[in-house]
Amino acid sequence: MPSPIGHSLAGLAAAWAADLVPGDRAWRVGSDATRASRSGELSSIYERAGGTLTLACVVLGCAADIDLLWGSHREYTHSVGAVIVVAIGAAIVATRARLPVLRVTLMCAAAYATHVLTDWLGGDAKPPYGIRALWPFDDGWYISPVIVFKGTQRFYQTLGEAVRVNAVALMGEVLILVPIVVVLWRVRVKALAGLSAETR
Repeated sequence: MPSPIGHSLAGLAAAWAADLVPGDRAWRVGSDATRASRSGELSSIYERAGGTLTLACVVLGCAADIDLLWGSHREYTHSVGAVIVVAIGAAIVATRARLPVLRVTLMCAAAYATHVLTDWLGGDAKPPYGIRALWPFDDGWYISPVIVFKGTQRFYQTLGEAVRVNAVALMGEVLILVPIVVVLWRVRVKALAGLSAETR
């Protein structure tokens, strides 16, 4: 299964990709960012990256692994059912915060769903192999026939083995996910620049 870094990058990519869907995005440049662009100042990288909502999506990309705390890893939190729960929670928060419900729900659900997808595409050395991806509709365990992400491990007989295996897995995640994030960043910067110009 991928590392927390891989899951964070995937959650970030999903958030930025979902935020590019056409629709109401004027709120994304916010009043502070709009004032900054009018006065010729650059907004902070945190604001350009999407601020708190993007940070929440990065956290959601890793959140499914909370099940490690109660010892039922790769089960219910790694499923379509959990993605639905996250989507409902995001819709409630967006409604209360008076944010575009559909956009926020899509971004958060997509970020969480990347965990399910990347774990399904990840190597697994411990039976039962895979994840309970379709719970509550199906109790089966699923794993991709094509392993894209090498599995990371937490338990080794030697520290050297742990470092070697996890470093190789992390390198693979970075080589696959960082280019996707970079492309989405470039597209996002151009899209928000156009949006700032429209709101002037």
